[in-house]
Amino acid sequence: MDNILTYMTFIPLAGAILILMLPSAAHNLIRWTAAAVTVPPLLMAVWLFNNFDRSKPGFQFVEDYYWIPTYNISYIMGVDGVSISMVLLTALLSFICIFASFGIEKAVKGYFALFLMLDAGMMGVFCALDFFLFYIFWEVMLLPMYFLIGIWGGPRREYAAIKFFLYTLFGSVLMLLAILALYFTVEPHTFDMRVMMANASQYGTKPLGVWPFDQWGWGFQHVIWMALFIGFAIKIPAFPFHTWLPDAHVEAPTAISVILAGVLLKMGTYGILRTNFPMLPVATADMAYWFLGALGAWNIIYGAFCAMAQKDLKKLVAYSSVSHMGYVMLGMASMTSQGINGAVLQMFNHGTITGMLFLLVGVIYDRAHHRDIEGFGGVAAIMPVYTGATALAFFASMGLPGLSGFISEVLVLLGTWQKYPGLTILGASGVVLTAGYLLWTIQRVYLGPPNEKYLKMPEINGREIFTLVPLGIIVIVVGIYPTVVLDLLKASLDNLNSLIVPHLRS
Repeated sequence: MDNILTYMTFIPLAGAILILMLPSAAHNLIRWTAAAVTVPPLLMAVWLFNNFDRSKPGFQFVEDYYWIPTYNISYIMGVDGVSISMVLLTALLSFICIFASFGIEKAVKGYFALFLMLDAGMMGVFCALDFFLFYIFWEVMLLPMYFLIGIWGGPRREYAAIKFFLYTLFGSVLMLLAILALYFTVEPHTFDMRVMMANASQYGTKPLGVWPFDQWGWGFQHVIWMALFIGFAIKIPAFPFHTWLPDAHVEAPTAISVILAGVLLKMGTYGILRTNFPMLPVATADMAYWFLGALGAWNIIYGAFCAMAQKDLKKLVAYSSVSHMGYVMLGMASMTSQGINGAVLQMFNHGTITGMLFLLVGVIYDRAHHRDIEGFGGVAAIMPVYTGATALAFFASMGLPGLSGFISEVLVLLGTWQKYPGLTILGASGVVLTAGYLLWTIQRVYLGPPNEKYLKMPEINGREIFTLVPLGIIVIVVGIYPTVVLDLLKASLDNLNSLIVPHLRS
């Protein structure tokens, strides 16, 4: 199918324009139009999954057109093993989240139009192979997310939206400067990521004669690597750039929290794999231990302890994301086949598991109108079906064998052990901490005698089950047969890893 990635990216944008032309009072028409618009990209994602050549490490379904030829700016789209799982995840979560948003009653037209615009931006980031185009899609996401949190969020929505905007914008500025530096270094100047990757040797590694880089032994590659890394680390979010995340998650509507955790956080680690690794391999080899490995291990422990201290159920899940994304960073730092494949599988699994968790938090919040962990008790006796779905998501999150989280975390630890046993021990201890705070939450919220205040709380409804079932099936299937996703990733990730390994210092 020609131009499939363009269709997947721009159909939601066309849908947003269509929604803006509908009558504002026709809420149901707007909701169902938005849902219909997310179906074609989802079906195309299924087609992409079936037709993706798993044996090829390079880009597939490439679309390459001149856009602004005077400055060598092109419209280039394509996917490989690094991006294919994220494209599938984005199409699925966008479809699910539209249905999770059916309860929105305030400014319905604006909400769904902005959501579809966000969908287009996310898909574009994972498909763009021109750095200029990539940056545009990156920025396109920022604006709808700001308004979706700032208008439809909780009581402190303005604060959370501004904090999210400023953090991300700071990272974007650093990224833009790095992109410009890379553009002017390659001859002839180009934003084509494929050319930048092929000319990675043109980016100097000799220490710059400027303090403090001369003291640190940092060359051009190292400085650009750090600028890109900070831009992406804010999105992951890696410590100490993580403080926007709990505020944004707590204040955002349920569906936006799912998109934040399920897709947006992955853009940070995806960006590092897409740009830092292949374009700046020497700097990656030099800096991965401290800025990916050690920081990733710290993220695991720090995020888990913060989650344990939370009283708000949504904030607990938000901090668990900080912890789980640490496994992704740790696996990427290992420079082993198991580690890097486990890292990208963890990105996919975290998207599905945490998506479930935020949807489930939204279900109970819609009924009780609070998320105070200590304010519940005995929910299992009142809502047994809901509790069953929550147990599945919790056990997947803590890495129970047979569920998807187990496979990716074990692969990460397996790969990391070969290079950094100390960091592996720290990372593995996060498994115990995760089990601790999740089991403690189950005990306080779901077990014990029912809280009389909520005896008449209704069970999970059909629409809510509809949003959870696809994610639950994926969690189980990937847990039993992970090859279904790993096969998509392996050729490209092993090839990417082979670019870095020769530069590692023994």
